[in-house]
Amino acid sequence: MATSTALLSRANPNEAAPDGFERRLLEARSLIDSTVTAYRSLSAQRGRDDTGSDRETSESPVLTLVGGARQRVSATLSGDADQATEIATALVRRSRAGGRSVAVRLLCAPRALGTPLVRHIVPRVPNCEVRVTDVKLDEALMMDGRAAVVRAPQEDDVNGRVMEDPAAARTLELLFACVWRGAVLLDEYERLDGRLHTDMGQRILEHLYAGRTDAVAAQEMNVSLRTYRRHVAEIMRDLGVNSRFQAGVRAAELRLLPECGQQVL
Repeated sequence: MATSTALLSRANPNEAAPDGFERRLLEARSLIDSTVTAYRSLSAQRGRDDTGSDRETSESPVLTLVGGARQRVSATLSGDADQATEIATALVRRSRAGGRSVAVRLLCAPRALGTPLVRHIVPRVPNCEVRVTDVKLDEALMMDGRAAVVRAPQEDDVNGRVMEDPAAARTLELLFACVWRGAVLLDEYERLDGRLHTDMGQRILEHLYAGRTDAVAAQEMNVSLRTYRRHVAEIMRDLGVNSRFQAGVRAAELRLLPECGQQVL
């Protein structure tokens, strides 16, 4: 069975060598793989729980984990409809039960934004935050740094694999946190998704990031200097910055540039 149950997909071998941040993520990915592999091996050797009986559960592990959370629930959403529906069901059930409020963090691929979970359930869930990333995600759900459910696309188990080893769960949360910090808030992503993802917006961002003068950029784009500067002013306003340099830096931080949108791992 494949060992790829981490949050991120592997790097393209043709890409350039990773920088410091990417190297830390690569190291975290390696740690995740080795931890999950060791956990699987241990689970296979046991085959039974601590009482010696076969482990059986009448409901999905997602419902169990979300229902039993005490502090936080973190999940990655790849856009799979079944996964999103299951998490939505778990959150609604917990809310109706009137249990203790927990922090909910949902890290979404862009294609997951149209799911009923994000559009209809999230606004009704207290203390829930959604961020968006272009980094490829495997499906995972983590609870309190104590347990997790993971499922890679190539795995046959549609319910995912439960990890109840705290060390493995905490390591998975560490990698989640790394990607979370670089992701974009949902409101900000939707605000920027219009103008800045057009061909014109992308080309202007590239010129700003490269530090080209307005005159040079306008000439390369075959537009008037006045038109170019009008678009730059609109983009700066959208990004909430005061200078062209800040606009280029902010665009890179938000992964709005083509080269910054490549997969990290």
